Amino acid sequence: MRLLIVGRLSGELVTASKIAMNRGAAVTHADGIEQGLAVLRARGGDLVMIEVSLDIRRFVTALAEERIRTPVVACGITSDAKAAVAAIQAGAKEYIPLPPDPEMIAAVLEAVAADGRSFVWRDPSMERVVKLAEQIARSDASVLITGESGTGKEVLARHVHARSNRASKPFVSVNCAAIPEALLESELFGHEKGAFTGAVARRIGRFEEANGGTLLLDEISEMDVRLQSKLLRALQERVIDRVGGSAPVKVDIRVLATSNRQLAEEVKKGTFREDLYYRLNVVHLRIPALRERPADIMELAGHFAKKYAEANGLPVRPLSREATALVTKSPWRGNVRELENTIHRAVLLASGAEIGEDAVLTPEGDAIGAVVGPAERAAQVAEAATRGLVGRTVADVERDLILDTLDHCLGNRTHAAKILGISIRTLRNKLNEYVSAGIGVAEPGSVRAAAAYG
Repeated sequence: MRLLIVGRLSGELVTASKIAMNRGAAVTHADGIEQGLAVLRARGGDLVMIEVSLDIRRFVTALAEERIRTPVVACGITSDAKAAVAAIQAGAKEYIPLPPDPEMIAAVLEAVAADGRSFVWRDPSMERVVKLAEQIARSDASVLITGESGTGKEVLARHVHARSNRASKPFVSVNCAAIPEALLESELFGHEKGAFTGAVARRIGRFEEANGGTLLLDEISEMDVRLQSKLLRALQERVIDRVGGSAPVKVDIRVLATSNRQLAEEVKKGTFREDLYYRLNVVHLRIPALRERPADIMELAGHFAKKYAEANGLPVRPLSREATALVTKSPWRGNVRELENTIHRAVLLASGAEIGEDAVLTPEGDAIGAVVGPAERAAQVAEAATRGLVGRTVADVERDLILDTLDHCLGNRTHAAKILGISIRTLRNKLNEYVSAGIGVAEPGSVRAAAAYG
């Protein structure tokens, strides 16, 4: 556990630091927000404790802009409830009053370490997968985890890490499908200051952040073939090159990868490198769909009902007989993720001594997991997209797309143009038009002020 404390080390914070170290945390200190950001860029971190008097919203926004996903907890000597609420509204996950309670510090550290993702199973088909996962966990072999979306691939990856020889070291996850192609290279390998417009400081990538631990490449099938070759070198030689760097950097990591596609088929199509496939697929763990492991359904439903009742300060209620029948008969096309969302909503809607049938229906009042064919699903998606566009001009939609993409690229014109599929000249002309019209445009290294807080 790597804990960063941001703020002046008064007696209360010194005490909190000592408690955390006694609980096994490696503690680093930063006086203010800029120094704290520099520490996270250079070393990464698992948790930040920040003084409530600092500008927490600016700090959390800066983390989001740089795609640093470290959770933030506010702390302060004030007992003012408004200060705690304001800190959480600004983006803090929790508020810890000072002087610190050792048990509260321990609970927060434990919650972050567990990451709130308990691994629950009962079905024999899942038991076989878990048994194999635990058998190979202590090796350094690369593992490919496949299964439908929502089956729990990342949860299984964390389970492997927790039982490995690297369990005390970082577990770092990268969603290859959620990061634009133009940004994924610097996300993985880091960059040097000035490597491209907007690179205002050196930043370590996920490979270096995971050094000594485990790196999960989530949905790796979405990675561009060009970047796959650089990834292959990193896996073979255990060295990486930062974008704009002049010297290779050694890394010691174990790589796990997930995919909801059949990578062997992607290799045949030419969209995935065969040599990388074999490098990753030393051990293959396939997670069955939830409908293929029926004994897990109620086990998971009970777990989620307890989890969300406790999280929301509500009594733990069992599912009624009718609700149980609905849950067990559903095909769960969204798998465990859909089940979790359904039970979470049911916990909030339920009244009385049990979670009734009406609480587990969809928000539209339909049966959960209702079978929808490809044509119906496509029609629903098209209708939803159309509803969001009706009444707007093409110019309005184009402007929002350009400005949102530029925000995502932190004002980097070249990267934004590549993502949009237009020339840099066309992009600049559009931006000049917006500026002339009094519309805010992200400067290099930043986002629009409205976007930062919206």
